[in-house]
Amino acid sequence: MTKNSVLAVLLRSDDYVSGEKISEDLGISRTAVNIAVKSLRKDGCTILSSTRKGYLLTSAPDRLTPGDLSAFLTTDRMKSVQCLDCVSSTNKLLHDMAYEGAPDGQVIVANEQTGGRGRMGRTFYSPADQGIYLSMLLRPEGLPADATALTAWAAVAICNAIESVCGIRPGIKWVNDLVMNGRKICGILTEMSVESETGRIQYVMIGAGINVNEELRDFPEELQSVAASIRTVTGKCCSRAQLAAEIICEMDRLRFAWPAGHADYLEAYRRDSVVTGREITVLSGTSAQNAVADRINDDFSLSVHFEDGHQDRLTAGEVSIRGIY
Repeated sequence: MTKNSVLAVLLRSDDYVSGEKISEDLGISRTAVNIAVKSLRKDGCTILSSTRKGYLLTSAPDRLTPGDLSAFLTTDRMKSVQCLDCVSSTNKLLHDMAYEGAPDGQVIVANEQTGGRGRMGRTFYSPADQGIYLSMLLRPEGLPADATALTAWAAVAICNAIESVCGIRPGIKWVNDLVMNGRKICGILTEMSVESETGRIQYVMIGAGINVNEELRDFPEELQSVAASIRTVTGKCCSRAQLAAEIICEMDRLRFAWPAGHADYLEAYRRDSVVTGREITVLSGTSAQNAVADRINDDFSLSVHFEDGHQDRLTAGEVSIRGIY
């Protein structure tokens, strides 16, 4: 859309941009530029205009639109990024697209989810205009066991993005939650499709829900003691478009580093872990056992020792850190 393209140009500039330059860069008429500017103003953008200088964007609503994302991603990258206002689940939509042949690196970004999902079939609170709900498709070569570390890699990638844009780095609660000040700000859900005849991976979907600009009162009462957002921790609003774009860039780095970059992601994961050395409760079905988390192993599994003295290596399941929530 012309409006999104004009918005991207204005977002990239810290100074006035002439209508003539916008027209030439986008290959559209000056009239089309004027119409787009008027439409952006109706959307809530503050755009100054000067006969000699052109247009200057001084403020814009915090939105996740193609135009907003285009300010931070290249035109080529945007070709495989679908930005939607509301979906039931980004992972579900991406699953359908993967089945139809979507390419490695295809991304779905949504402003809201009505059926957001977490691990174990849980729902993920996904309100409009506050968080980022993003899924990326990967088509790695290999067997399912080779891809079990992708969730951990994704946790590191999203930590990198949040630190880069917001200036604060979350911790990682094994295996797929990001936390700040003892509260959850992000959940990651990795799903895989395997070819039955060969046992090889068809595709992997990595989905993430990030609490960005919620205030504490915005969370349902049952979540207010365990959930947080980047805003509640830092006291500042964060540009969701910029953060979403940086997450995409970090996930691209993950794709290109897989699997040769294992050592770097493992080192970062161990550094960011908030589990190691902590008293935990290991949940399995209806049972719960107290233990201490000893270390993150080379395959991102968690070594623990229990109160009765026996040790184990956890590759999946639920871990609750005493006192963190």
